[in-house]
Parts: sequence; C-alpha cells; structure tokens
Amino acid sequence: MSTDRTFRKFGDFYAFYLTEHTHRTSRRLHFVGTSLALALLITSLLARTWWLAVAAVISGYAFAWVGHFFFERNRPATFQYPLLSLRGDLRLWWDILRGRNRF
Repeated sequence: MSTDRTFRKFGDFYAFYLTEHTHRTSRRLHFVGTSLALALLITSLLARTWWLAVAAVISGYAFAWVGHFFFERNRPATFQYPLLSLRGDLRLWWDILRGRNRF
C-alpha cells in the first residue's frame, strides 16, 4: 500500500478499499467479524458492560486481519486509514447484507 495516497472523498477511498478485499473468504471474514462486533457493541450498551465493547473491537479486527494476512496477503488499510477503514468495513458489511457485494 502506498504511504503517500490521500483521499478527498469516501467514495475514492471505498474504491481503493474494494481492491484490497477481492478474496471471497476475506470478505466473508470481514462480514462475520463486523456482525459479531456490532452484536457485542449493542449488547455492551444494553448491558452496560464495558468489557463487551473491548471484545467487540478485538473480534472485529481479528476476523478482518486473518482475512488480510492469510487470504488477501496485504496490509490492512486500518494501519494507515483507521477511520476511513472502519467506515469501509461498515459499508462493505451493509453492501453484503443488501446483496450488492458477493459474499
């Protein structure tokens, strides 16, 4: 991944993000990790247990990073673009849920 790349709009970043998520297993791992993270985060808020929020972050990244390191064989965008990458993860999750991206 280039270290001098800047994105002016999320759409530009998301186009790049999708090129970093071409392996179907990686996308599946991202979907499972994001689903689990969202469920844990909602449960954390409802139950008022902070450690579930920590578990949400860990589980979300664990699934995604397995996808990157073992299937995509690339460096997660999170390391360079943490907020854009989080937004990209949520958008990919939503696109898969709606059938707009292959699962």
